Amino acid sequence: MQVFGVKLPAMSSLVLWGLLWEVVGQMGLTFFLPPLSQVIVTLFEIIGTPPFLKALWETGYAFFMGVFFAIVIGIPVGILMGKSRFLDELLLPWVNIFVSAPLTALVPVLMVLFGFGLTSIIITTALFAIWIIILNARAGVRQINRSLVEMARSFGASPLDAFAKIYFWAALPEILGGVRIGVIRAVKGVIIGQLLISIVGFGALFELYASNFLMGHFWAVLIILFALAFSISEFLGYLERKVAYYAAKR
Repeated sequence: MQVFGVKLPAMSSLVLWGLLWEVVGQMGLTFFLPPLSQVIVTLFEIIGTPPFLKALWETGYAFFMGVFFAIVIGIPVGILMGKSRFLDELLLPWVNIFVSAPLTALVPVLMVLFGFGLTSIIITTALFAIWIIILNARAGVRQINRSLVEMARSFGASPLDAFAKIYFWAALPEILGGVRIGVIRAVKGVIIGQLLISIVGFGALFELYASNFLMGHFWAVLIILFALAFSISEFLGYLERKVAYYAAKR
């Protein structure tokens, strides 16, 4: 980032936005935006309380289970679509529809099919993440050098061996990119599920604080949620960069 021709560190933009937030909050223009300093103090007040820890557990469990199912289903489906023209033509239109559709509209259907409990929240989270994982895995397989596949066949590799030792590792950079984007979408999915399906976890905290106009508490929980999502995304981005050399090997 550059300001008046001076190059600043990458995190400087967050500092500038934080200062702007503090100034606007101190001016008292709206109750909706308290000063950032007040939000940070509130954050440390609530972060160790039993309601927050309970909400963190409920949200974390639904989030990681949803991401788990999105990964274990999405990656094989994407790889199979990249390998098989028949499956690709059969499934690709539906994947494109769901990746661009407003998935929030499906939540009432999930509530009817699976009830108002944790199962519906996990399925909602998985649905937000799985489609981009499928598309990226498919794209990674379609870019594999055909000579790798022919070499595996010439050495008598079974379809399972080719899947585990050729397709997965050669497509790994794109797969990790899809997982990283899917994780970001899953954060949206788990919060929407906890707000619309069953008021639990962080969704319950958002509902409680917003209805009681506790905006400092509201923003504190939101900052924690953003920080967790950002940390996971950066970790996956680090892994993605670590395996980027596979792209050159193909």
